[in-house]
Amino acid sequence: MHRSVTRALPLLLATFLATTVPATEQSPAPPAYGGTTAEAVLTARRIHTLDASQPQATAIAWDRDGRIVATGTAAELRHRFPQARHVDAGDATVIPGLIDAHAHVMELGYALLRADLSGATSTQEVVQRLQAYAATAPEDAWIIGWGWDQNLWPGARFPTAADLDAAFPDRPVWLSRIDGHAAWANSAAMRAAEALDGARRFDGDWQPDGGRIEREGNRATGVFVDGAMALVQRAVPPPDEAWRARALEQALQAAVANGLTGVHDMGVSRADLALMRRFADEGRLPLRISAYADGDREALADLCEHGRYQHPGGRLQMKGVKLFVDGALGSRGAALLEDYSDAPGNRGLLVTDPAAYGAAVIRARDCGLQVASHAIGDRGNRIVLDTYQQALAGQGARPDHRWRVEHAQVVAPDDIPRFASLRLVASMQPTHATSDMGWAAERLGEERLAGAYAWRRFLDLGVPLALGSDFPVEQVDPRLGLQAAVTRQDRDGQPPGGWLPGQRLTALEALRGFTVEAARAGHDESRVGRLVPGLRADFVVLDRDPLAIPGGELSRLQVRSTWGDGQPVHTAD
Repeated sequence: MHRSVTRALPLLLATFLATTVPATEQSPAPPAYGGTTAEAVLTARRIHTLDASQPQATAIAWDRDGRIVATGTAAELRHRFPQARHVDAGDATVIPGLIDAHAHVMELGYALLRADLSGATSTQEVVQRLQAYAATAPEDAWIIGWGWDQNLWPGARFPTAADLDAAFPDRPVWLSRIDGHAAWANSAAMRAAEALDGARRFDGDWQPDGGRIEREGNRATGVFVDGAMALVQRAVPPPDEAWRARALEQALQAAVANGLTGVHDMGVSRADLALMRRFADEGRLPLRISAYADGDREALADLCEHGRYQHPGGRLQMKGVKLFVDGALGSRGAALLEDYSDAPGNRGLLVTDPAAYGAAVIRARDCGLQVASHAIGDRGNRIVLDTYQQALAGQGARPDHRWRVEHAQVVAPDDIPRFASLRLVASMQPTHATSDMGWAAERLGEERLAGAYAWRRFLDLGVPLALGSDFPVEQVDPRLGLQAAVTRQDRDGQPPGGWLPGQRLTALEALRGFTVEAARAGHDESRVGRLVPGLRADFVVLDRDPLAIPGGELSRLQVRSTWGDGQPVHTAD
């Protein structure tokens, strides 16, 4: 924070921090709200409301309940509400709170507490990081890590158990790939899994449903893809509740520190929702979580039996379900219509049987829930589109359903218009493109790139584009997503001109994707996403204007403070 221009802000923030945090289609006009008193007025050099009727302001006022009562000029609102507290943000720019439309909160917390292998450029570097982590972990504990990516290594080949065995001959090691769709075990971990009751040996020529055991000949190498991961995962000792609570707390703090006021959490179990509910009850949720049930399991059964869940404090809800169709591109699990260009004979994986997937979609529809489906490959996306088309034509489908396709990463060009005709939301993650651009053409071939990471194609057809990160697969930082969307380049400005530059977004389109459209994707546009009277006072104070700087500088914006319901939930030092 630049103290020279916000000298009044720290003292006022300290006052606010002592206060307990309070527990249809988008309309172009602000919702009717008759608030006449304000508890606080914030002034800034520029406020982007993202409201068509008044896109810019220099002041915003909210009431004791954290609801916006007015926006306008600083002089106007300070005169109108003379008794209100004044928060002076100086020359800062204020934007609506950023919403990550696809993320994994608990997984982020777990990642923050486990061995971090992200960015490692060789198996040797992985082993070195694991050895450093093991020195601080209990001696009898499994070594659990995450974030490896073989595409960053010489030869880009999957690793093997032998790469880990010399350093960890007897201690089980289990490492999730960066996309969460593959994992790597050492021999001790595989022995522990094979020793479980009812377990099969991993050697042989059999394969589990919806997954793949990587083998050389008939011998398991140590890498397990998608549904095969469960074969080893069930041997891993589960974390206790204290550790899970610590993970959730760390994830929440990381999110608000990066300007997030909302997250669509994709794949929340009954146990995870219970933990989040406990945090909400205790006033410990600093942002809004729109949770989506983890497939056709207990959480979905609860929703069908008891109805959609909404915490009275307004920061936690579950109104939809996240379903899986295929795997991920990086581990060659994304389901393709034709063979992988770099792996002839391989067309990826369907992690859910199409008939079972269709039945889950119908069940969710009949329970009045929003459906969100993970689909990466063009075959996976086509299965989702065909299933949605059939389900939405049946009885019980809501007219304003806003069903979602999560990722929509590689879509046959002829299928993209179907998103518009079926009134679907494309929930996409800009940093996936900049992470994958170094090898995506090798995986897919040039022809399939026409429908890959095709944000502009979707937007030009009128398909709502909700943006997110998929953290912890990518970093929990929406500024990186804004920059990737605008430039199609990495943080070093590569490649020159951007990768597939015709799919770039404008800065305003990208910002709307993380605010207005993310809110709409969750049926929350009457509560958040814009700064207008009647909506919640969720906003971010930035050092510069994201709509007035070069796209290559968006990742370097400084978050001075993050606010939810008119209360600061994060302030920069």
